Amino acid sequence: MTNANGSQNVQKQEDLMALLGARRRPGQKRPRRVLRWVGGLAVVAVLLAVVLAAMRSKANEATVRYQTEPITRGTLRVTVSATGNLQPINKVDVGSELSGLVEEVMVDDNDSVTKSQVLLRLDTSRLKDTITRSEATLASAEAKQAEASASVQQSSANLDRLREVSRLSGGKVPSKTEMETAEATLAKAQATLASAKAAVNEARAALSSDEINLSKALIRSPIDGVVLKRSAEPGQTVAASFQVATLFTIAEDLREMELEVAVDEADVGGVKAGQKATFTVDAYPNRKYTAQVTRVAYGSTTSNNVVSYTTTLRVKNEDLTLRPGMTATAEIATVTAENVLLVPNAALRFTPATSAGQQRSGGLLRSLMPGPPREPERQVKTDAQHVWVLRDGQAVAVEVRVGQTNGQHTEVAGGEVGEGMQVITGAASTSR
Repeated sequence: MTNANGSQNVQKQEDLMALLGARRRPGQKRPRRVLRWVGGLAVVAVLLAVVLAAMRSKANEATVRYQTEPITRGTLRVTVSATGNLQPINKVDVGSELSGLVEEVMVDDNDSVTKSQVLLRLDTSRLKDTITRSEATLASAEAKQAEASASVQQSSANLDRLREVSRLSGGKVPSKTEMETAEATLAKAQATLASAKAAVNEARAALSSDEINLSKALIRSPIDGVVLKRSAEPGQTVAASFQVATLFTIAEDLREMELEVAVDEADVGGVKAGQKATFTVDAYPNRKYTAQVTRVAYGSTTSNNVVSYTTTLRVKNEDLTLRPGMTATAEIATVTAENVLLVPNAALRFTPATSAGQQRSGGLLRSLMPGPPREPERQVKTDAQHVWVLRDGQAVAVEVRVGQTNGQHTEVAGGEVGEGMQVITGAASTSR
């Protein structure tokens, strides 16, 4: 019985050795070394698992570093940007009502002129001949008027004489026919005198027109200003037509100008007359000029499917550095708030993130054991009118009232906010 059990044990050991891939040789001891080898492998596997778990735990341990900026106190300016061109307040195109040959040009570009100053003279020889003819016509008309006046006086005296004779003769002489003839002669003489007077007036009017035309042969400046453009040369023929040719372009005093800019339809609601503005020109990129809005057009302008509204700004140009036609980029201050608390816009956009799947505690055994799947990260839902500050290393929401913004900073107010308070603008995770 004992031999049978021993045989069975030996057979089991041989089967185990066969399973492990080793066979006991004749004279070899029982497989204790193999068992020790298997146990060693198990210990190594456990140690390796411990090391990997420790490394994973250390990798999962991370800290959040917050980026902060202080709340400042200052002036908030909300601006609207627009581009346009400088123009004189008053610009006049000077032409000629008469046709003729340009005899002399007295001014050139950039010349300063005064009102009524002669700019150009046309050839006046024909105009002078016309005036001479009109003067002769007037003299002839005046002579005829004098002749007609004498005829009236003669006819009137003859009629008076016949009437006196009739009175003295008791109506016997002269005859009725003679009296009627004398009266008709006087009436005819008076009519001739009236016609002569009309002819004199007509001749005088013609002479006056010719003299006016002669004066128009001298092209004069209608305003005080500066010649921007000269388009006439001596010897050039000027042809007067329904559209008067422009000989000169004169701008009124350039020490005060206008800037016309195109304001986008999205910004025009905040632009009003009286608002202050600054602008720059390419000629002086480092210099800022001041201006003031004087008019915002109700009529729109569409260019490339973009709707804009022409806005006029008044510009001071005392040193005459600005010139008509210059392109300017203006910044119109639609809102100006002084001595207010300003917070970076990044602080209003910041919201701290939290994870529902926190690091699980429980030691090595818990770390080696599989756990439930982690929940996805979620954002803390807060009111948009909050900023976050650090208190004892934790992000805490502080309620604020927001006002105007210029895209970088926003006006804020509230009982818990003050100048110098550090607000969180961002966060980054770093491994320890």
